[in-house]
Amino acid sequence: MEAAREIAADAGALIKKLQAAGPEIRHKGTIDIVTSADLKAEEYIREELTRRFPDHAILAEEGGGRSDAEILWVVDPIDGTTNFAHGFPIFAVSIAVMVRRRSVAGVVYEPNLNEMFTATLGGGAHMNDEPISVSDVSDFNVALLATGFPYTLREQHETILADFKRVILACQGVRRAGAATIDLCFLACGRVDGFWERGLKPWDTAAAALVASEAGAVLTKYDGSDFDHFIPELVASNGALQERLLELLKPRT
Repeated sequence: MEAAREIAADAGALIKKLQAAGPEIRHKGTIDIVTSADLKAEEYIREELTRRFPDHAILAEEGGGRSDAEILWVVDPIDGTTNFAHGFPIFAVSIAVMVRRRSVAGVVYEPNLNEMFTATLGGGAHMNDEPISVSDVSDFNVALLATGFPYTLREQHETILADFKRVILACQGVRRAGAATIDLCFLACGRVDGFWERGLKPWDTAAAALVASEAGAVLTKYDGSDFDHFIPELVASNGALQERLLELLKPRT
């Protein structure tokens, strides 16, 4: 945890410096981009983790890696790259360590807010060293939720927008910050009451899902079964709203 916190903080400072200098941007897909800051931040994180833990494996968004190692660091150098590229100040560094594919420690650092979310398995969740917990909202009508749209939105728009319509018409509001790590950490500290998204990757959830879970959140797949970092879907809430959220997201024929 100490290493993850230090590396995340340093990577956040590097990212802000690179943003001020104007990063290069290229497309990985139609709307999926990567910047030179993503690559440089990931290189820094990899180098530090390798130096400190030479026997551990690393799986990262830009450089890939193996996912079957017993001890695995999972890294997203910038979650919210589109926000970062546009100067929209919501993005984060995410670093987690998994043991046998289960997150045991994680850090999400938002450098613009200077908020560091941390969690260890069984050790609770914190923001800037203060304990955090999910909200106690139980009335879906007054709930504020968060969601994200995958880069495959154009191919899956009917399903994704149908989900969005059903949920937004049943709750008080939906926010789309553009970074799943932030959405889950905001769930953890009670700023939103639930979250759902399709198309997620392990580096989107390895740290933030642990933060949310340790703060008291309930996390499942769309069918209500146990959440798995390596299956690309997540429904999460403060617990009180989970049944209703799952009902709204239930596949329609």
